Amino acid sequence: MPKSNKQWAWRISFDVACLLIVGFSVLAFYLAGRPFERGFYCDNESIRYPYHHGTISSTVLYSVGFALNMVAMSIVEYFHCKHCHRQKTMEVCRLKVHPWFWAIYQMVGVFAFGAACSQLATDIGKYSIGRLRPHFIAVCRPDVLENGSCTDHTYITNFKCLGPDEKAIREARLSFPSGHASFSFYTMVYLALYLQARLTWRATKLLRPFLQFVCLMLCWYTALSRVSDYKHHPTDVLAGAVLGAIVAVLVAVFVSGMFKRRCAAADIAPVSRQNTVNNSEPLQPV
Repeated sequence: MPKSNKQWAWRISFDVACLLIVGFSVLAFYLAGRPFERGFYCDNESIRYPYHHGTISSTVLYSVGFALNMVAMSIVEYFHCKHCHRQKTMEVCRLKVHPWFWAIYQMVGVFAFGAACSQLATDIGKYSIGRLRPHFIAVCRPDVLENGSCTDHTYITNFKCLGPDEKAIREARLSFPSGHASFSFYTMVYLALYLQARLTWRATKLLRPFLQFVCLMLCWYTALSRVSDYKHHPTDVLAGAVLGAIVAVLVAVFVSGMFKRRCAAADIAPVSRQNTVNNSEPLQPV
């Protein structure tokens, strides 16, 4: 537990630095990454599907994924701080801060770090493998198909895309693993685990499992839509879902500390009052 303003500053600085390093790595892939340019078989029917706009756009995906987690964490942590009878304010870098803000900083910060790690792992796979999307032929329009020189089971590597949209052609080489599947499974599995650990309201037995079911159905539908929209092969979606779920479990269990204590702000309570929160288990700082 940091005890001085200098310790608070160093702790926050290191946390932000780690998040920025991973975040800028993701941005570098998006702005300057070049996918591996693999060829294709002339008779490969799995990449000849028509191009469709996605049912769930990237804007909706990221907005809903972050919004649901932040809203849920804000509400649940507020009641946790209120229930735990924490001191009304605490001093962080000479600023009076309510424990709720520190709890949100920890929970949302860890969630965002995990999301960045999941996205970076997904991008490394995408740009390293360079698998062609199901609509690759429709977007690329290879010259060897236009002039009829590609026949039978010939594997073609020397071809030129005649399609006008270079961005769409680049994206058509980034099929494996599915980014929509990895992000949706990370955010929704993480939220389901968070509700399991933090939503302790006992007025009803079915509220928590109902909310968890909704979370899982959201990511399940997102993954299925990527196949029906001809954006990904089924194996792309499966790999993305497994990757996102694994990162969510690892971050939730080993990084967030949400399962280790009953009160989110336990690490900032005065030492003389910590044992009043949970007498059966000593509190551990994050």
